[in-house]
Amino acid sequence: MTEPIAETARVFRFAPSPNGFLHLGHAFSALFNLKLARACGGNLLLRIEDIDPVRSLRLYEDALIEDLDWLGLVWTGTPRRQSEHMAAYRGALEGLARRGLVYPCFCSRGDIAKNCGSRPDWSRDPDGAFLYPGTCRELTAARQKARIKAGAQGSWRLDMAKALGEIGAPLSYREFHEGGSAQIVTAEPFAWGDALIARRDAPASYHLACVLDDHAQGVTDVARGADIEPATGLHRLLQALLGLRTPSYHHHRLVLDEAGRKLSKSKSSPSLRDLRRQGYSAVDVRAELSRRMQVEL
Repeated sequence: MTEPIAETARVFRFAPSPNGFLHLGHAFSALFNLKLARACGGNLLLRIEDIDPVRSLRLYEDALIEDLDWLGLVWTGTPRRQSEHMAAYRGALEGLARRGLVYPCFCSRGDIAKNCGSRPDWSRDPDGAFLYPGTCRELTAARQKARIKAGAQGSWRLDMAKALGEIGAPLSYREFHEGGSAQIVTAEPFAWGDALIARRDAPASYHLACVLDDHAQGVTDVARGADIEPATGLHRLLQALLGLRTPSYHHHRLVLDEAGRKLSKSKSSPSLRDLRRQGYSAVDVRAELSRRMQVEL
C-alpha cells in the first residue's frame, strides 16, 4: 500500500530482489523499517532490486507486492525498479572508468577458484569468495580491445589500491541504534579487494546500484540485515568516489531457522505464501517475529 510522501522527513527503504518468494527474514526487515520510519515521522520507500536479468521475474515481483500488502506494509510513492535505471548506472561506471578506477575483467568464478583454490593461505572477502588476484588488472588497452573483439564478455572491477589512493583519508559512517544512540564506525573497503562493481550482463553489481539508488531516492537511514554489514565499507568508498550522500546505517539481527541458520530463498526456507496457506494470518506473523526478535512490531 502507498501513502503520500512527507518531503522533509527521514527516509528509510526496503529493497527486496524478485528472485524468489519472501520469507520471514524479509518480513522482519520490512516491518522493522516501517517501525523505525513511523517512530520518527519518516517515509518508507520500496525498491525492487531486479538488476539480475536472469533470476528476476515479474512473477516474483507481483508476489512480493501481494505479500507486503498482506503484511500491512505501507510505503510512500511508487516502487523504484533498478531495471528502469540502467543508463544512470552505466553513466556512473563510465565516469569511474575515465578516472582509471575500474578495469574490465574476463575471469569467471571458475577461473578465480582454479587460480586461488589450490593456495590454502589465499585470502577471502567478507562473503567467503576468494579475493581477486588481479589477473586482468594489468591488461593493456590493446589486449582489452582484442579480448572484447574476440567475443569475450567482461565484468568490471574496482581498482581498490587506486580508489583508496584517490580518497586518501580514512572513511567512516554512522551506525545508529534503537533509542537514538549512535556510533561512528571505521569503514574497511579493502577487505573486498578489487570488488566486482558491474556485471557481464548489467552495468552495475548490487554494490554500485545500491549506493546510486540510495542517493537518487534521498535515503537518509538504511536498516538492513547484519549479513550486509561488511559491505557497508565498500559502499562508503563508492559514495566517496562518486560524491554521493552517505546515509546512517543500522544492521539488525537475522531471523534464523530452528538449526540456527539464516533463512534463504536458495535453501527453500518457508515462504510467507507457504505460511498463509497453512493458515497463518499477518497478525500471527508479526507476533511470531516480535517474539523471536524481541522487537515489538
